[in-house]
Amino acid sequence: MITEHDAAEIFKIRSDQEINRFLHRIPPKDSFDGLEFILNIKKKSANNEIVFLGITYQNDPQLLGTICLWKFSNTRDRAELGYELLPANHGNGIMSEAANFFLNYGFNELNLKTIDAFSNKDNFNSIKLLQKLKFILNENRHDEKFPENLIFELNNHDISTLT
Repeated sequence: MITEHDAAEIFKIRSDQEINRFLHRIPPKDSFDGLEFILNIKKKSANNEIVFLGITYQNDPQLLGTICLWKFSNTRDRAELGYELLPANHGNGIMSEAANFFLNYGFNELNLKTIDAFSNKDNFNSIKLLQKLKFILNENRHDEKFPENLIFELNNHDISTLT
């Protein structure tokens, strides 16, 4: 769980130009914006609107990224996976490990039937991760708001294939 003490690290992650290249968000101006984000996440977590965790190495509290399940369906059987990782940590299997944990949590503890993931068509690292995690591109779904996004899905009957 992230806390108010993580404001500077959240600022660093959410203001990273490489990460934001594929996202539609206004980067935070300073660590106070990071703190505001954390307080908003804590409120949404308390209201069961989001499950949000920071990603760290096991014995080092410094945040490397974040991962969440959010945008739950009204029936609470579908949610969207969101994730971001500082570029210096790409290609090390960190996000793959965090996502596997989160997918298993979503299916086994939250009883989700389907988890969606949206990725910019040019975010090859994200697409590669989703494919490794056995997400399937749904070519019949389109992101009306951001047409450059691809929509991937993973169903709970596919979790036995998670590595």
